[in-house]
Amino acid sequence: MQTRRIGSLTTSVVGLGCNNFGMAIDADAAHKVVDAAIDAGISYFDTADLYGRGTSEEFLGTALGRRRDQVIVATKFGHPGTLPEGQKGGDPAWIRQAAEASLTRLNTDRIDHYQLHMPDSDTPQAETIGALQELVDEGKVVEIGCSNFSAAQIDEAADAAVQAGVGSYASVQNYYSVLTRDVEDGGVIEACERAGMAVVPYFPLESGLLTGKYSGSSPPEGTRLSIWKGEMRDMFLSEEKLAATDRLTRYAEGHGRSLLELAIGWLVSNPAVATVICGATKPSQVDSNVAAASWSMGPDQRSEIAALAS
Repeated sequence: MQTRRIGSLTTSVVGLGCNNFGMAIDADAAHKVVDAAIDAGISYFDTADLYGRGTSEEFLGTALGRRRDQVIVATKFGHPGTLPEGQKGGDPAWIRQAAEASLTRLNTDRIDHYQLHMPDSDTPQAETIGALQELVDEGKVVEIGCSNFSAAQIDEAADAAVQAGVGSYASVQNYYSVLTRDVEDGGVIEACERAGMAVVPYFPLESGLLTGKYSGSSPPEGTRLSIWKGEMRDMFLSEEKLAATDRLTRYAEGHGRSLLELAIGWLVSNPAVATVICGATKPSQVDSNVAAASWSMGPDQRSEIAALAS
């Protein structure tokens, strides 16, 4: 497994997204997925206090057990879905409370990668980063990150960290796939380069659309997109994305590859990307995701594929 850096951390280029734990799969199934991930060389495990309202963290901590120190445990805080009424996600007091709760659920003494799940426009970034630096100084957190940040917010955070005399975010975790390239179009990658940050894509497979198991507008029974309704489902199953997926499938087949290999290989071939967050509900999906990262693409081929996806 190829590795890259998130600050001082060395991570596998394919990570395991644990958002299914406690929601789509139970503790036993989660344990099997974690076992498969470790066996496949995955070292980065991403969860959040939002997922299953903390159950995902509990399942991950239990599944890792004595292997905790072999991997990078990443979790997130500050999503509006987890906050008491009137509470701000980036508030220093909340950060401390959320971190202690996550440490308990994960059954660990440190969080390797602790990330602000959503921007908090009401709390000065210097205060948020300062509170996170305190956790780093105490040894409860190793590296910090942000999620769903724009280029302007990344620049603001970097400036705030310099003014406060503390370390800034080592990464940004944003929605990024060959079909959804706001990270590129909105200048996020350039902002990360200025700040020395890594990019961590989520929804790299468009919630299953880029796995190759979908055809037409009706997703298979039991899949996430067969359960989701309304805007969330339409976001992934738009006519434009379905048409682009057909073009990408034909391109991949013409190169003796699968659509899954194209989707993951395209992201991994971007040097700005540190690790690609891929969810899984069974071990076979873990193995497929890891194998897909083997398609190495140069800039010209990445551009050719991006044009097909537009």
